[in-house]
Amino acid sequence: MTVAALDGITVLEISEVMQAPLAAQALADFGADVIKVERPGRGDAIRGQDRHATANGLVSSYFAALNRNKRCICLDLKHPAARGVLHRIVPRVDVLIHNFRPGVMERLGLGYEELREIHPGLVYAAASGFGETGPLARTGGQDMVAQSLSGIAVHSGGPGGRPHLCPTPFVDYASGMSLAQGILLALMERQRSGQGQKVSISLLDVAMGMQTLEATSQLMYGVETNWVADWFPNAVFATADGWITVLGFYRDDVFTRICRVLEIDDSAGAAYPTPEAMAAGKQELNAILEPEFGKRPTADCVERLSSVDVLCAPALTLAEALEHTQVRHNETVLTVPVSQQPPARTIAHPVTLSRSPATVRHGVSRLGEHTRPVLRRFEFAADEIDRLAAAGVLGDAGDEDGS
Repeated sequence: MTVAALDGITVLEISEVMQAPLAAQALADFGADVIKVERPGRGDAIRGQDRHATANGLVSSYFAALNRNKRCICLDLKHPAARGVLHRIVPRVDVLIHNFRPGVMERLGLGYEELREIHPGLVYAAASGFGETGPLARTGGQDMVAQSLSGIAVHSGGPGGRPHLCPTPFVDYASGMSLAQGILLALMERQRSGQGQKVSISLLDVAMGMQTLEATSQLMYGVETNWVADWFPNAVFATADGWITVLGFYRDDVFTRICRVLEIDDSAGAAYPTPEAMAAGKQELNAILEPEFGKRPTADCVERLSSVDVLCAPALTLAEALEHTQVRHNETVLTVPVSQQPPARTIAHPVTLSRSPATVRHGVSRLGEHTRPVLRRFEFAADEIDRLAAAGVLGDAGDEDGS
């Protein structure tokens, strides 16, 4: 029987939306027992963000994408008794993850310094928008805000262009995966020292880190470069039935190769004998290629360019990409059970381990589905759970048979 990579690791997740929930899910996919704490009644804010789903009484696709393999409990963190509940749970978990603004967990009696006193081996992971100290520490953060503040939006808009915000929350995604990486590093170090530590990450720091190439050029030489702009070609061309992205990667003969498979004259390339010269003259060279790509179907263009090892790909819609033969071969799409609803189809974790792969164990849980079973696991008596529920500490406690 295969043992999961993180079997035996228990994670307490007190977070919502994307950054920290994604990190917790990454750990859960590889065997960690993740207990997600949500607000009674409402739960994670992202549960209500998918209007198509919620209007039909179905689980939010956003929530399903980020919260498989978790056991969900409801606890009113603002209730005075909630602190005592969590202080009994924390000594028996390995990791705590949260993404509240700096200072909130301290006010709730759940700050790192307080919890390390009752559990010195705790790995305490804190995700924020801009950092835990500094002028913006208590400001709310979000992916597109980080894109703007970090310079990504202006850089993406091009010189003199309008800032461009990418609708795919890639900073959130990178931040969640980086947080998971930090947690794993802290767990590895704990094996040597026996001590836990605090792991901190911010959207701003991740967004800056994603611009290492551009930022290093700016810092060293005062030039905001676009390293892709130094290539020829680096363009999306219209084809007879769609679009194709073509990249030249510092090959002296890339224009000749393209012209040969498109069956056109390449003599214009003589004026641009080096990759640097081709990049400088790319507008003229692209003008030669554009009508030729426009004559042919995308698949034909891809086949021709690939035959001479020119990097290219069709520019697909997301729906088309999900049906692509390579995506199907990679088993990228994952079917996940949803409590009391039809299964969800979502995207699997991108990392594959040969002996201890990611698995689906708990699916997507209802709000508060596991409150009672989880508290029983942490040795709360049945009458004690009833009193906490009656007092409003536990909300939407779910059924007695959740697992």
